[in-house]
Amino acid sequence: MKKTVIFGGGTGLSCILSGLKLFPVDVTAVITVSDDGSSTGVLKEELDIPAVGDLGKVLLSMANVDDDFVRLLRYRFTKDGTLYNHPVRNILLAALIDMKGNLTEASKYMCKLLNVKGTILPITEEKIELIGRGKHEDFVGEMEVSQNIKDIEYLLYDHPFSVNQELIKKIDEADLIIFSPGSLYTSILAHLIVPDIRDALERTSAPIMYISNLVTQPGETDGYSVGDHIQVLNRHLDERKIDIVVANNGRVDQSVADVYKTENKTIVELDRDKVSSMGAKVIADDLVTIEKGSIRHNELKTAYIIFSCLMDA
Repeated sequence: MKKTVIFGGGTGLSCILSGLKLFPVDVTAVITVSDDGSSTGVLKEELDIPAVGDLGKVLLSMANVDDDFVRLLRYRFTKDGTLYNHPVRNILLAALIDMKGNLTEASKYMCKLLNVKGTILPITEEKIELIGRGKHEDFVGEMEVSQNIKDIEYLLYDHPFSVNQELIKKIDEADLIIFSPGSLYTSILAHLIVPDIRDALERTSAPIMYISNLVTQPGETDGYSVGDHIQVLNRHLDERKIDIVVANNGRVDQSVADVYKTENKTIVELDRDKVSSMGAKVIADDLVTIEKGSIRHNELKTAYIIFSCLMDA
């Protein structure tokens, strides 16, 4: 069975994995653990643990259990009190870190519980904070970084940390490396600024694929095209470059696009010539689906493209 390692976090990664779990592929999802928002941020500070939120979302996207169980784990407490706004999955993961000793073992236990066919790994077992270093001040935490990209010169973490060695082994064995859609700076570059991960990507002969975002992210990628995303990624990959780009060439209904514009989000345009000039193979298709007014990747179509590339690798 072909092996792929997918880097990312949050909704974009979860969407891709929901489709890919239907194909005969050995998937390893790699998750950043520096999120500091909402329930995740509270648990991270109160319990002194890595961020569990993105890992929890990915677990549910790869789950093969009945819908009621998934809905239970997604349930978020709404009554005022100490549990307010905490989803059940985050509480369970925090408890399992206590019981099992670290987030990797907690994730493996949840994978058994949810019948996940694949591996989900945090980049580290440590509590870490993403920092954006500016000329005049530092921006601490993913939320601050995301909102101040234009004032940030480079990204780093608050302290050196030990990288999950199982992750390095998975990269060495991979047939395809994927950077998922999602926050370019806080979900993807947050991996690439880690020296051990960058070195492993330098060593591997597996092609590197980027699945382009469908819309821009306010504050992070305002006005970015597909080629602009690739330029940023290539700058952080050192000698390696993006080999394959999966991008949307379908139309988005104007009424939906207009709603996104009110949120300062625009459709990411495919500038094929610019992407090709950087040496990347472009795979373009109509990848858009609209779910409850939200623009999403078509899970099955995107997963099929990944599977086809794996078979050719």
